[in-house]
Amino acid sequence: MTEKRVYNFSAGPSMLPVEVLEKAAKQMLNYEGSGMSVMEMSHRSSSYLDIFNKTKGLLKKVMNIPDDYQIVFIQGGATQQFSMVPLNLLKNGKADYIITGAFSKKAAAEAKKYGDIHIAYDGSSNDFKHIPTQDELDLSKDASYVHLCANNTIYGTEWKYVPETNGVPIVADMSSNILSKSVDVSKFGMIYAGAQKNMGIAGLGVAIIKEELLQKVSDTTPVLLDYQLMIDKDSMYNTPPAYAIYVLGLVLEWIDNLGGLEVMQKRNQEKAQLLYDYLDSSDFYITHSDKENRSLMNVTFTTPNKDLDALFVKESIEAGMTNLKGHRSVGGIRASIYNAMPLDGVKKLIAFMKDFEAKNK
Repeated sequence: MTEKRVYNFSAGPSMLPVEVLEKAAKQMLNYEGSGMSVMEMSHRSSSYLDIFNKTKGLLKKVMNIPDDYQIVFIQGGATQQFSMVPLNLLKNGKADYIITGAFSKKAAAEAKKYGDIHIAYDGSSNDFKHIPTQDELDLSKDASYVHLCANNTIYGTEWKYVPETNGVPIVADMSSNILSKSVDVSKFGMIYAGAQKNMGIAGLGVAIIKEELLQKVSDTTPVLLDYQLMIDKDSMYNTPPAYAIYVLGLVLEWIDNLGGLEVMQKRNQEKAQLLYDYLDSSDFYITHSDKENRSLMNVTFTTPNKDLDALFVKESIEAGMTNLKGHRSVGGIRASIYNAMPLDGVKKLIAFMKDFEAKNK
């Protein structure tokens, strides 16, 4: 089954663990004697409710989510949360947004439709190479919440600390680094993520919300954008993204069996260190992000010119690797090395990079 698989460095939808794909394939036609695929099940059936509840329980276990937080499975990915967060959490109409990349910029733009949004930091002027230090943050005392993007997929930067906000809840978009390392959930008012990078397949958004932040929303709020309603209906006001929730369960099972997030973190640090060490030793490749802000998930760099960038991408495909082209808005090269990327994939990439450098220097 795995002989013809490529190493997929896509930023999302990204590669899945082979064990997860094999189990999903094995259960495709007949899930545990039910006589049908999970794709065909009623979301109200006992077979599917077992899957749903097991997935929810595993997420709570793997992330060590405290009892005073609610888990919501929702459609629309992370982008829908750009609207849901201000619609639900703007208690006094004010919030702080920290802009460290394209998606936090989009989140702030969406929030401005609903309230008075203060930009506490904007990294646009330095091409988003940098994560602000605590001293660089211009935080408001009366904000309903502070929003940040924990890992910037396009630019390859990642927060290495949780900012001090003097009691103002932090809302974090963790779409591209959730489940990659241990996180103290209690330091956040809310965490949300699209599933298609480290959690599973596209179509599912996950929100983890501290109960005390919830409030009655405006009567004009669309029903599917009301967190409290979704919680009251246990994510089933309408048909949820049923198969995507099932795949998330398989991914969580894989992580749990390997030893949890501490093991994931060590694996991810080893892969990233290997790649960054090579990049630092080379005068051919140029990394994008500041050294202290480098992402463990998305490694961004360029060759000496755009023609060589394009040749690199072309030849990498011929060498059995795919999706190394940088985001269309910035170009260059991006290697996304999420949980499912094996160490051998990174080693193969480095060997290719050494050969490419030798031929084109």
